[in-house]
Amino acid sequence: MREFEYLRMNTLQEACSLLSEYKDEAKVLAGGQSLLTLLKLNMISPSYLIDIKFIPELNYMDFDEKEGLKMGALTTHRTVEKSPLLKEKFTVLPETELVVASVQTRNWGTIGGTLVHADPIGDIAPPLIVLDSRVKLISADGERTVPLAEFFVDFFMTVVEENELLCEIQIPALPAHTGVAYQKFSTIEAGIKIAGAAAMVSLDDGLCKDAKIALSAVAPVPMRALKAEEILKGKPLDDRLIEQAAQAAAAEADPVTDMHATDEYRRELVKVLVKRAAKMALERARAS
Repeated sequence: MREFEYLRMNTLQEACSLLSEYKDEAKVLAGGQSLLTLLKLNMISPSYLIDIKFIPELNYMDFDEKEGLKMGALTTHRTVEKSPLLKEKFTVLPETELVVASVQTRNWGTIGGTLVHADPIGDIAPPLIVLDSRVKLISADGERTVPLAEFFVDFFMTVVEENELLCEIQIPALPAHTGVAYQKFSTIEAGIKIAGAAAMVSLDDGLCKDAKIALSAVAPVPMRALKAEEILKGKPLDDRLIEQAAQAAAAEADPVTDMHATDEYRRELVKVLVKRAAKMALERARAS
């Protein structure tokens, strides 16, 4: 591992100032489960490691019915998993966290760090995408918000600029009669994910007013299955229609063959997981 200078930040302003100064010479440490692995493998070699883990203004969770949910980037996976607020308002998020890595990782790993790492097999991105989440990015020059569906660019790449920090995740309140669910398949518990799918269904007078489907581990980035969504919108949902949407989602996916699974196997999993997630979301929408 190449030597670097470790810099522990106490304020957001201090972190933004140093990022503006060092830019491509620095990497941000928010939890470190993924970053430290890259350092050990010499896949990255920063001159400066800017630790933001202990900045209190990045660790919070607020909700109101008008503004929705706002989470600081340093909110841990374990906090999401155990939050009574999220269990009531956004049930899919604590449910998803139950299948994220191990308890040790969830205790320290952060939501913001996970999103910026941009691993295409990550679990938390698909449910956040179908929840219509946005992320707030901040720098010494100002701030901007980006829809999470537009946040990921390529394998381990995002729209975050060299001088920017992801500081907040924003999720609008769910409309009435809306259900959300997430399904994944891994070879072993807490092991490498082969495919994942999240679905959101919103009903109005028995018809599907809105639908969103997001996939992971089957493309270079977590992705929306837009054609599959259109199949569901404006119609009364049943097993036949959900089957059609699942077939369309599998066709939209862009999986690869690796040591864990073939591309054909991943496409078949997409069909199964989208059906499961969509049916569960539909049940929850009807019950809400």
